[in-house]
Amino acid sequence: MMAVAQLELPQFSDIVEASQRLKGRAVRTPLVRSDALDEITGGRIFLKPECLQRTGSFKFRGAWNFISRLNAKDNSGGVVAYSSGNHAQGVAAAARMMGIPAVIVMPEDAPAIKKRNTIALGAEIVTYDRFGENREVIGNAIASERGAQLVPPYEHRWIIAGQGTAGLELVEDLKEHGETLDAMLVCTGGGGLTAGVALAVQATAPDVSIYACEPEGFDDYGRSLAAGERVSNEPGAMSICDAIVTPTPGELTFSVNQPRLAGGLAVSEEEVRAAVRFAFETLKLVVEPGGAVALAALLAGKIDCRDKTVAATLSGGNADAEMMLEILGAA
Repeated sequence: MMAVAQLELPQFSDIVEASQRLKGRAVRTPLVRSDALDEITGGRIFLKPECLQRTGSFKFRGAWNFISRLNAKDNSGGVVAYSSGNHAQGVAAAARMMGIPAVIVMPEDAPAIKKRNTIALGAEIVTYDRFGENREVIGNAIASERGAQLVPPYEHRWIIAGQGTAGLELVEDLKEHGETLDAMLVCTGGGGLTAGVALAVQATAPDVSIYACEPEGFDDYGRSLAAGERVSNEPGAMSICDAIVTPTPGELTFSVNQPRLAGGLAVSEEEVRAAVRFAFETLKLVVEPGGAVALAALLAGKIDCRDKTVAATLSGGNADAEMMLEILGAA
């Protein structure tokens, strides 16, 4: 197994390099505008719909940037990852493209669509009880047994750089629109996408206010930024935003984000549901709850957007049909 140092801080140059590596592999997702959203917020809103990305989320970016760098000769055992579904699919897709096996450690209660898609991409799934077992211990044990490389969901320079390519594209496309960005809202779990986007955006526009968006009860990033140190969520809590439910900010991602973020924005589950409905009915996009928290923060007026140019991520679209029917049916 190839040893990969995890806690090396990423740089903007890593994102530029990752963007070249991802050419022809990842989808360059467009910027989406909505007159209705502008009218609701009073601002000029640009959305980055990573729900249209390969495997349905931004996670493919980091997975490909990581796995494509591995020496296949040193990684005959393939790769291992732990994930509730989006990182799982990104890793499975990248591994299949590289021709190496992938094992994914997933919670037993992960959305069925994410399990099905991960298996369809050729990965082996090992399930665990998220309330009684530790996914990191399980993943590390499998990696050791099989001589495989562990692909972390966010705590790695290559992962963060890959996710940051979404921010780099956004900045480049906004420049073509002649827009100067005032604020950026990012769906936040462990903080990998947020760190990558913060690095990419502030490299060219250092005064942009960047916010971590999270569901209430899992707003560990916002509380950590306020406290000046990493804090944890209460164990045992549940959320429909399964894609971004993490126990505490990553050590590496928090090191990147703490000096760059303006703060955190927490949204209720009802605000998230309203955002999922808005995306479906108005934007004509399928966005999963975890991928809709930044849009929820906009719709709920968590920041003042009046006369400002604001961008937000729609980070994933892998929602179970049953959940979508329940959310849409409650309108």
